[in-house]
Amino acid sequence: MNLKMNKTLSMISLATKAGKTQSGEFLTEKEVKEGRAYLVIIAGDASANTKKKFQNMCDFYKVPIYFYGDKETLGHAMGKEIRASLAITDAGFAKSISKHIDTEDNTIA
Repeated sequence: MNLKMNKTLSMISLATKAGKTQSGEFLTEKEVKEGRAYLVIIAGDASANTKKKFQNMCDFYKVPIYFYGDKETLGHAMGKEIRASLAITDAGFAKSISKHIDTEDNTIA
């Protein structure tokens, strides 16, 4: 695990502690559809169906989406067991997390 990946996960963890994330398919979808999601992150090992559903939804609602890490890694960053999807509901956190993901080595996704 490289340092930059840790920065991304640290930001997800901070956003979660600040109450600026929602996770799980149902809540992630709800945040997107109600216009509160600034960023959606889907685990790289989520099902093809889940990935396609969120890709289409995010395209439609114009919400940035990333396929990142795996369910266990995302869950751990949020202090939970496993998480296949999460929504960032704060513009500042979303921008910072996007920047970290964009600048890191994308071989982990």
